[in-house]
Amino acid sequence: MVSSDFRPGSPNWIGLGSADLAESELFYGSLFGWELGPPGPNGYGLFRSAGRTVAGVGPLTEAEPLPAWTVHFAAADAARVAAAAERSGGAVRVGPTEVPGQGRFVQLTDPTGGRFAVWEAGGTAGLEVVGERGALCRAELHTSDLPGALRFYRGLFGWRSRDSDVPGVEYAVLRPADGEEEFGGLTGVHPRVDVGWLVHFAVADALLATDEVRRLGGSVLVPPEQVPTVGRIAVLADPFGAQFALLEPEPRRP
Repeated sequence: MVSSDFRPGSPNWIGLGSADLAESELFYGSLFGWELGPPGPNGYGLFRSAGRTVAGVGPLTEAEPLPAWTVHFAAADAARVAAAAERSGGAVRVGPTEVPGQGRFVQLTDPTGGRFAVWEAGGTAGLEVVGERGALCRAELHTSDLPGALRFYRGLFGWRSRDSDVPGVEYAVLRPADGEEEFGGLTGVHPRVDVGWLVHFAVADALLATDEVRRLGGSVLVPPEQVPTVGRIAVLADPFGAQFALLEPEPRRP
């Protein structure tokens, strides 16, 4: 589960590239109860849940021309991570870019085609709510080269990993270099899921939430399925095609 301590290499922000901010607010507001604050001069705004920041959202750009969610990982020095990514076969799409008074980001692509970003905290350490219902709870990379992707990200962030407990499943469970909280994983390509990082939002009932996505004009890519030791997961797309997942977590054992 994503943790709010935002250790280096852990997810600390998510942003949506939207073709229509008003329609995105209507969809995610109806699904999760989010509200969109007034966008800034560059069109970038914040989704809030009960007054706390749960995600960022902005218009499509030349660097991000298609609707999609982007996972950001915490780093002490975004420029250093960008240079290391390029040395390891990755590419820099944007940045490093200063957000005055808040921090610095860089948008990257790993050698397998997965898009992600890095956030170097300034005034803003990261999201104000994670790991709760209607908020980011997990990040998962779908990749055609799991060993290669794991080498790349270990080199950038020092992640530790372990193999999945599910027999026959190619999956590496991830945790930060200096933390014990497992925040997600790496897995192989699914025929209906884009290559890249998939954000997961926690819900109380994945079946009911999936029906709501369909009612709101979204698409069901992978119906809710029970994943051992994790919970019930569904993969969906919003009305503009941005993919995300819903996770109904298994109850924690005492």
